[in-house]
Amino acid sequence: MSYAASPQATNSNPLLLCRRLPLSEPVAGALRLALGAEERTGLRGLRHSSCGRALLLQLPRGEALVPGELLAPAEGEQLVQVEAAPEALLRVRAHRPLALLQAAYHLGNRHVAMEIHTNELRLLRDSVLAQMLEHRGLAVEAMVAPFYPEGGAYGHSHSHSHSHSHSPGSDKSTSDHPASDQPVSDQPASHGHTEHHHGDHQHGDHQHAGHSHAINSHANDG
Repeated sequence: MSYAASPQATNSNPLLLCRRLPLSEPVAGALRLALGAEERTGLRGLRHSSCGRALLLQLPRGEALVPGELLAPAEGEQLVQVEAAPEALLRVRAHRPLALLQAAYHLGNRHVAMEIHTNELRLLRDSVLAQMLEHRGLAVEAMVAPFYPEGGAYGHSHSHSHSHSHSPGSDKSTSDHPASDQPVSDQPASHGHTEHHHGDHQHGDHQHAGHSHAINSHANDG
């Protein structure tokens, strides 16, 4: 049974979706929501089903949507099933496994989202990357297909900059790294004048090596 939207359905108020249900096989009667890989990371905003029905996502914060996942309103039985939309891709192949591995390394250095297979890589179509890969001797072919990049490609952002200064009163340490990762200096840390050594200096009788000063005790020659 396939769902056919009526004209009234496509022009009605957006269907508010706020629940995520487990993955499922195709569900009869469910609306189809086809999304690209990057679009599947968006959990809020206005979308449209394959039949044109307006859908308003207000989902809890979390991981990206997964093809096959079901979305549902707070009340009611209308379900929406997520699908991977076809996208313009590049298929990259090589005659030697090492060449493909090197290509993946260089693309990874550029933070390029990739779908990795045993004998090929897939990435979003990009003319500059295509020229770079062809220059390295790889076979590059344009294709249209759903895109399933490796996890983390469109996931949470990770900052590579570490701030070592914090505003007064901050309860954070002065570094984002664990203490065990901090370099240990061979030189003793300087503590100003909080602690110092005077060798043979003693403050009790105010004695110094080679001579002594008895405090408030002087011989009277007269």
